[in-house]
This record gives sequence, structure tokens and C-alpha cells, in this order.
Amino acid sequence: MSDMIAVAYPSEDIAQKALAELRALHTEHTLLLADAVLVTRDDNGEVTIPNRPHPSASGAAGGALLGGLIGTLLLAPLLGAAIGAAAGGLHGAVADDDDQTQFIKSLGQRLAPGQAAVIAVIIDGTEDKALPRIAQFGGDVLHTSLSQHDEDKLRLALHHHVPGSQPMPS
Repeated sequence: MSDMIAVAYPSEDIAQKALAELRALHTEHTLLLADAVLVTRDDNGEVTIPNRPHPSASGAAGGALLGGLIGTLLLAPLLGAAIGAAAGGLHGAVADDDDQTQFIKSLGQRLAPGQAAVIAVIIDGTEDKALPRIAQFGGDVLHTSLSQHDEDKLRLALHHHVPGSQPMPS
């Protein structure tokens, strides 16, 4: 079973470091991440998900691959790839944001301007090794799918490892 965890940080820089640490833990096989993203809210209140591929770009890439495969079967791989890229790009450009993106952006609305959050879906992990490395960045829990007991342990760890840390205003 996987758990979703969203942690808010006072700045994008700290959130970037926490995200990098999560990814390092994944590389070291201490955590098994399904996905992790950074969400920022700029000083004007606009919520963004940096480094997220644009829907039309990812649609074009997927369409080109599929079109190329179909084109290979029809002995016209370049034509198939071109048609697939155009169709995929068009579909991505006109498609609405999916539910996941909308949920991430709604969490981003809870951030104060200038803050950032890391949202991660964790499939499995070694808590006693991972938690101290993540706790060094502090932060406030925005949302989790953890049990209340595990969420309380996470909140305590985030505030315990940062001298003088206080919960951020909601």
C-alpha cells in the first residue's frame, strides 16, 4: 500500500533540498517512491508545479512513439510518427488538467506566497533511516494518507530536528 505525504516548507530552496533528499533515499533503496513533485506558490499567489512536462509536449512524444510503431507496421514509420506526434500534441493541448494535477494545485493554494511543498507518494520505506534525513529540513505536514499515529510521528520528527521550529501558519 502506498502513502501520500505533502510537506510545506518556508522557501522553494528548502523544498528543493528536501525533494533531492527524497530522491537520494529512493536511489539508495531506503524509500520506494512512486512519484514526488515540487509545488510552489509565488509572491503573486500563483501555484506552479516546476519541471512538470507540458501536456502537449508529453502528448506529442507519446503520439510520436505510438505513431512510429504503427507506421513501422505499415512501412511508413516517419509518416506514422509525424501523424502520431501531431495528434498527441493536439490532444495534450486541449485536454484539461487531470485530477492529480488539480489535487496538487489545491494543496498549493494552502501555501503562503513564497512557500513551496513537496508532495510524494511513497510505496515502502525504512522509516528509521529515512525520517531523520527528511526531518533535517523541518516543514509542516499539509496532508497525508498515513494513520493518525504515523502522521503524528512525522509531525513530531519534522519539528523536533529543527531548533526553534514552530508550525507554519496555515
